[in-house]
Amino acid sequence: RLMKYIKWIVGIPLVLVVVLFAHYTLPGRDVVRIVGTDVKRMDIGSSSLFWAAPDAGTNPNWTRDVRFINAVWPNGEPRVYRNEDTEWRWPPYLKFNSSNVTAQAQDLAKKDGEVWVAVTHYGWRIQLFTIFPNIISIQEVSGPNAFLIPWFNIIFFLVLAAIAYMIFRVVQAFKRRRIDPVVENIDGFMDDVGENAEQARARAEKHATAATSGFRRWLKRWFG
Repeated sequence: RLMKYIKWIVGIPLVLVVVLFAHYTLPGRDVVRIVGTDVKRMDIGSSSLFWAAPDAGTNPNWTRDVRFINAVWPNGEPRVYRNEDTEWRWPPYLKFNSSNVTAQAQDLAKKDGEVWVAVTHYGWRIQLFTIFPNIISIQEVSGPNAFLIPWFNIIFFLVLAAIAYMIFRVVQAFKRRRIDPVVENIDGFMDDVGENAEQARARAEKHATAATSGFRRWLKRWFG
């Protein structure tokens, strides 16, 4: 029972970390309308883990200009994305064209009528810590109700499940071939030790009973 609780105590936080990591890293797509772009001088502080890198070929600095793309949801709520290169770093989107994405967003914002786009991004929007999702690409769609199938995420999880299943089978085979025989040998040894101990105890009790009976007979013979 103790091992069962330990598995839950260790397993739940581990699964939670994996889920949060996947949710932050894997691409998501929003159907929004681009309304403008902006460049802000940002002092990257304690939330630097959630920021990418400056443009490829420029000096990295904690204080730098960051491109932003402003959009709105179909219900009118604002949605703001940062537009930074990921370069060769994690996550591996190999994005080097943040300036081109800004130009595309500016062109979409100037078009007449409501132009709806699917924004591919990763990351979270946390206002409390000034964290923004990083935009990866922009693609025009038919309207605010466009249906998007997350093919990449589906394939990723299928591959991940296949790898996990293969690892499980390998571990089970290793356990069956290497660990189970050792455990069985240990169990057999412990059983033998228990049986020998029980036999020794029975023999000792038998000898003690015989000795006690002989002593009693000796007492009766001499003292009545």
